[in-house]
Amino acid sequence: MRGALIAPIRVYQRAISPLIPRRCKYHPTCSAYAVEAIREFGAARGLVLAGWRLLRCNPWSHGGVDYPRDQRVFRT
Repeated sequence: MRGALIAPIRVYQRAISPLIPRRCKYHPTCSAYAVEAIREFGAARGLVLAGWRLLRCNPWSHGGVDYPRDQRVFRT
């Protein structure tokens, strides 16, 4: 299941992302964050974290360093 969710993100990272300028204010990028979250927390929780990250990545956010392991949504 995880591999099926990560595969389209990898296609985006390798085929589409190099064609557009970098705009993500966060480190790691949103796509890298999604892959890491899915690997670390599983499919359901990883998708929730990736979705929350995408909602936070907007022109009005301050950005910064944000890793899935530092999240506060799901206790580990």
